[in-house]
Parts: sequence; structure tokens; C-alpha cells
Amino acid sequence: MSDARTDTAPPGGIDYIEVEESPRFTELKRKQRGFVFPMAVAFLVWYFAYVLLSSFAPEFMAQRVWGDITVGLIFGLGQFVTTFAITMTYVWYANRKLDPIAEEIREELEARQEASV
Repeated sequence: MSDARTDTAPPGGIDYIEVEESPRFTELKRKQRGFVFPMAVAFLVWYFAYVLLSSFAPEFMAQRVWGDITVGLIFGLGQFVTTFAITMTYVWYANRKLDPIAEEIREELEARQEASV
């Protein structure tokens, strides 16, 4: 029985397992995960801090900062602000760090596909 990883690509096709294991694709995944996982952890810590403070420190969250603006309201609105900030940061990061590598991989695959036709 042959191992699927050692088989060659089908005629006219691309061996996507080989592509997935290539250094450039591995680098792309590493860079993407290196951004996404820490950012997700940071956001979840921030989110659960807000939820826990709302549940277990209502006096703190009810403190007025300016007029009817409370700490809880500022933290709640901060959730929206951080969501947009994370999204914009990821778009910036992907455009500058991930997309060029993905473009190289895509161009290489298209060239291979054209060469095999």
C-alpha cells in the first residue's frame, strides 16, 4: 500500500499535501497563528474581566465617572472599540504580512497548473 504523502500529484493536478507541508505555507500558518491566538486570548481575558466585574463587582461598575456615565458603561463600550481595533489591526497585519506570502504561493500554484496543462 502506498502512502498518500509520497504519491505524486495526479496528472494535471497539484499535490496539495506537498503544498501544505512546504516551508512557505508553514511560515504563512505560523505568522497567522502568531497573530490570531495571542489576540484572541487577550480579547477573551478582557471580555471575561468585564463579565466577571459586572457580576461580582456591581458597586465598582456602577461608579459614576461623568454625570450618568459609569465605569460599566465605559467598559461595555470598550468591548466594541476593542473589537473594531482588533479587526482593523488584523486587516493591516494580513495586508502587509500574510497576503504577500499567500500571493507567492498562489502564483507558484498557478504556474504549476499552467505547466501541467
